[in-house]
Order: sequence, then structure tokens, then C-alpha cells
Amino acid sequence: MDQIIIGSDHAGFPLKEIVKQYLTHMGYAVTDAGTGSPESVDYPDFGAIVAQRVSAGEFDRGILVCGSGVGMSIVANKFPGVRAALCLDEETARMSRLHNDANILVLAGRRTEEKRAKSIVRLWLNTEFEGGRHQGRLDKIAALGKRLYK
Repeated sequence: MDQIIIGSDHAGFPLKEIVKQYLTHMGYAVTDAGTGSPESVDYPDFGAIVAQRVSAGEFDRGILVCGSGVGMSIVANKFPGVRAALCLDEETARMSRLHNDANILVLAGRRTEEKRAKSIVRLWLNTEFEGGRHQGRLDKIAALGKRLYK
């Protein structure tokens, strides 16, 4: 069974719960990193949990949700090997996987309706990385990270 980790802040909580149910329906084993309610919390706390576990190789992919998606994207991309992509539509989701091998999908809880979120998630999970010239670009990004964080 495929496994995925998901997390949100308070603004992303309602959409996270919808996506979590959808993932389970699709046959995924879902680990919920929180938050567990719509009470106000700090998004970096939950973004870091998901990104760290993807970075460590515990999960191949994760999903994060906050109000705009921007904060979670910033947090997640601080972790080595994480390629988090904020996807507001299906084309961005497809390209994030096809060309960028994104391993964390970030959704905007306040801007993404349920039907579109499910479509984005399905497409993101079912799109394989194209490799080829795109792998060379990812290698450059990884090398840049190693140089900057020595």
C-alpha cells in the first residue's frame, strides 16, 4: 500500500480533512501530521514535520495545506531533497511532477475548492517524473543546495 504524509495549519485544516479522506478512498495509507482542529496554530510547525519526514526518506511524498499555500511552500523547501510545489490548478500539478519531480504538493486551503483539490491531488499522484534533461536540472538544484548549506 502506498503511504503519504499530510499536514496543515488551521487555515488548511478543512481542506486537509477532505484530501485525507480522498487519499484513503484511493487506497493510500495516510499519516496525519496535524493540525487536528481549526484552532489557530503556526504553519511552520506542521510544515516542518511533513518536510522533515519526506527529507529523511520516511515518505516518498507529502501534502501540505495552509491558507495561501505560500507559507508551507517556503517552510518545506528549506529541507534537503524536498521539492515542494504550490499547485493551484491541474496543469501546475502535472508539470510539478513531470519536470520537477515534486515530492510535496502544497495546496491553498482558502483558494482551492474541493472538486479542484481532488483533481489536483489525483493528477499529481498519477504523474510520473519525465527524467532526461529534467534530471540534470534537478541535479544542479541539489548541488546548489549542498554548496549553500555547507
